[in-house]
Amino acid sequence: KNHLSRNKKRAIIRFKSKQVELVMTNKQTAKAGNNSHQIQIGTATFTGVDEKRVREIVDEKLLIALKDFSEEANKIAVQRSGQFNDKLINRVLTEDLLHAFADPSSQLLLIEAQKHAASTERESDYNLLSELMVYRFKEGMNRNIRAGVSRAIEVVDQISDEALLALTVYHALAYFTSAAGNMQVGFKALDSLFGKLFYAELPTGTEWLDHLDILDTVRISNFGGMKLLEDYWYESFDGYVKKGIKVDSDNYKEVGKLLVEEPQLAGLLVKNSFDMNYVKIEVSNKHQIDQRDIAVTDYKGIVRNRPLHDSEITVLEEIYDLYDGQCMDKQDFISEIEKYSNLKKLREWWNTLSEYSIQITSVGKALAHSNAQRIDKNLPPLD
Repeated sequence: KNHLSRNKKRAIIRFKSKQVELVMTNKQTAKAGNNSHQIQIGTATFTGVDEKRVREIVDEKLLIALKDFSEEANKIAVQRSGQFNDKLINRVLTEDLLHAFADPSSQLLLIEAQKHAASTERESDYNLLSELMVYRFKEGMNRNIRAGVSRAIEVVDQISDEALLALTVYHALAYFTSAAGNMQVGFKALDSLFGKLFYAELPTGTEWLDHLDILDTVRISNFGGMKLLEDYWYESFDGYVKKGIKVDSDNYKEVGKLLVEEPQLAGLLVKNSFDMNYVKIEVSNKHQIDQRDIAVTDYKGIVRNRPLHDSEITVLEEIYDLYDGQCMDKQDFISEIEKYSNLKKLREWWNTLSEYSIQITSVGKALAHSNAQRIDKNLPPLD
C-alpha cells in the first residue's frame, strides 16, 4: 500500500522473509541502528525494525512516559505500563506491524498510551489501548483517524465500564450487518456477535449518555430521535422482508427471459420460506448481490465457487427490481428477531433510546471498534 508525501515515497515490502521499509531519497548514504536491517540499492534504502529493537524502543519510551511520577507511584506505574507493553508487542507481532515503531508520530503516541496505561487499574484497558495502537499503525496516514485515536487513548482511563459497553453495542448495531442471504442464518450470526459483546449488563437511564458526551465520543440531540430497531432492520434487510416474485406472474416470466442469457444464475433463485408462492434471491439487501459467489462446475466435473461477473450482477439486480413489493408483516418480522435471546435484549435496550438522536464521533468509533475487536479478534477492521 503506497503512501505519498511531499518529500518521499514509502512502501512496505517483503525482502527475504523480513519486513522492511523502502524509503526513496535523493541521498546515497544512510545509517541504521544496531538492531535494524539495511540494504542500499541506488537511491533506495531498506530499513527494518526487528522485535528486539521494538522492545528496546518500548522500554526507552517508558522511561520518558513515567519520568514525572513520584517514587511512590513509579512502582505501580511500571507494573501497569509493563502489562500494556507486553500486550502491545504481542499484537504488533501478530499483525506484522513492527515497522510502525520507526515512525516518530507512532513513538509519541506510544508514550501517551503508556502514560494512560499507568493511570488505569483495569486490565481490559491495556488490551483496549493495544487495539487502538494497532488501528493507528494500520491507518496512520489518515489524519482524521490519527486525531480520533489520539483522543481515544486520552479517555481510555476515564470512560466507565457501562458507557464503553453501551458505546460498543451502539456502534456494532450501526456498523455490522449480515451478509447471509437467509434470514435465520443472518439473525443467528448477529445473535452470536451481540452475545459476545454483552459481556456485562447494558446500562439504563441516560447518565452513560452524558458521560460519553463529556468525553467527546458521541453527540446527542433531543431533536429527531432514532428509528426503532425493527424499523431500522426492516429497511436495512429488505432482502429478508420482501417476498420476491410470485410464481407464474408476468414478472416471473420476465425472469425466465433474463436467465436465457445467464442460465447458471437459476440456482441463486430459491423459494421464499415464508411464502412458498414466491421466489427470491437469497441476499439481505440489493447491495449484497455483488458480494455473492456462484457454484460452477469445471471441465473436470469439480464444483468450485467463484465471484459473480459484472454481467451476472446486472442480471440479478434486474431480477431484484422485479420484486412485486409484497413484504413480510412487520409483527412477524419482530417475532423472528425475538426468537434470538440476544437480539431480543438488544431490541428492548435500543428502543429505549428512540427519543434521542445519537451520533458517534471519530473518537467514539475508534474506542468502540477497538473494544469490539478486543472481544472478538475475527471482526473486520474499521474502514
